[in-house]
Amino acid sequence: MLGPVILAASRSDKMRRFVSAAPGTKQVVDRFIAGETVDQVVPIVEDAADKGLEVTLDVVGEDITTPAQAEAARDAYLELIERLKDLGLGTRAEMSVKLSMFGQSLEGGHELALANVRPVVEAAAAIGTTVTLDAEDHTTLDSMFAIHEELRKDYPETGCVIQSYLFRTEDDARRLAAAGSRVRIVKGAYKEPATVAYQDKAEIDKAYVRITRILMEGEGYPMIGSHDPRLVAIAQELGRQAGRKLDEYEFQMLYGIRSDEHLRLAAEGHRMRVYTAYGTDWYGYFMRRLAEKPANLLFFGRSILTKG
Repeated sequence: MLGPVILAASRSDKMRRFVSAAPGTKQVVDRFIAGETVDQVVPIVEDAADKGLEVTLDVVGEDITTPAQAEAARDAYLELIERLKDLGLGTRAEMSVKLSMFGQSLEGGHELALANVRPVVEAAAAIGTTVTLDAEDHTTLDSMFAIHEELRKDYPETGCVIQSYLFRTEDDARRLAAAGSRVRIVKGAYKEPATVAYQDKAEIDKAYVRITRILMEGEGYPMIGSHDPRLVAIAQELGRQAGRKLDEYEFQMLYGIRSDEHLRLAAEGHRMRVYTAYGTDWYGYFMRRLAEKPANLLFFGRSILTKG
């Protein structure tokens, strides 16, 4: 039951100040956040490439209140893409973007987010890589899917994310599992009401399996976002049942979580992509990582108690 409480705290300025000031915060944040600057994250991309891993890079930050902030988010991604181009790492790293960072919640936000994200998708395609649109809370999804559809007209490999805890997602998966699509399936990490989302973990996991089957049996490219060993094994079996080769889908896991599993899956011949977040506005992302797994919260609590 702690998850919903932590997700509520992720929107609290008071909790943001408390967590930021806590003595043990930096130790735990460093586990999940790869750094604050492009210079800090580039060596991580290079190290991943050396180990046979790929990455998806997320410049963290969601609480955008002005068009200028949205343009700054766009420019941060363009800077990242330019660095990857200079280092010849374009084919090893894709981008994950949250449309809230590009102004989606502002007045005229749908058009603003599309205008800001399009040059990022264009620049990524120019260096041989792709962009995936992250899913956020359910109120934003119709806009996200519409932007995804629009971008795919010119950049058909643009990906999107679906969340198994939402009732709507099985229908979304059927629509998206078409030739050329790239779809990441995750459980979901936002506080959603019982009117739109499963609240029980077992039901969320069952939905995850049903949706993974839809994606595996479809014509698109599934991206399995999970650290759960059982769901990973089920996805492998569903891939085999669907006759998929190991390079016809991939696994994705977060930076700092189950790193040995990253290497194991890559050694087996799977495409393994590490979701790597960086930037200064880390609070919302960090709190959702705590909410997803109680062990993360215990780790954070121990760090605070031992650093006083």
